[in-house]
Amino acid sequence: MNTKRLIIIAVGGQGNLLASKVLGEAALLADIPVHMSEIHGMAQRGGIVESSVVFGDAESTIISDGEADVLLGFEPSETLRAINKCNSNSVVITNLSPLPPYTAAIGKVVYPDLDKLQDLIRAKTECFVAFDAVKLAKEAGNLMCMNMVLIGSLIQTGILPLSTENVKEAIATRIKNIHLEANLKAFDLGFCIAEKIIRAKCFSFKK
Repeated sequence: MNTKRLIIIAVGGQGNLLASKVLGEAALLADIPVHMSEIHGMAQRGGIVESSVVFGDAESTIISDGEADVLLGFEPSETLRAINKCNSNSVVITNLSPLPPYTAAIGKVVYPDLDKLQDLIRAKTECFVAFDAVKLAKEAGNLMCMNMVLIGSLIQTGILPLSTENVKEAIATRIKNIHLEANLKAFDLGFCIAEKIIRAKCFSFKK
């Protein structure tokens, strides 16, 4: 199979690491080689957490600038910050609900305008899916399910060699029964919203 390289970027506490573990578990269920690495930037204080997940045969988990097939962003400004990992053929998926840093809250920095932020990302790649994942997580019944909303949208694109069935089985393996229903609903909501966006933009991510 062709190697696929995924970058997941988030702020500490948004569920990045669980998301990467679910995807890794799904790959193992499908007998797909998978390699993962993580960078923690003081995650417990709201710092940046970046995960690299490589599907297929690869000698390294390092994803250099321009090498990512997919960028999955949990926070819009951090998605923009990581855009150098992508190229014109990359798929970029991002949550549009901001989580501004403390420095923005006290007025030391200005949080970027969301419309301009999206324009900057579109200038780097045409394959762009953006929506409010927090809103859908609330609809699913649990704000902490935002990561599963984003995984659902990721699987809808078809860019990764993972089936819906294997991912849902991995979610069931990783998440306690008391929270499972909400997480599966969140996955389905993300899957559906991505389909609507893709259809509206008249392009396909299937590769």
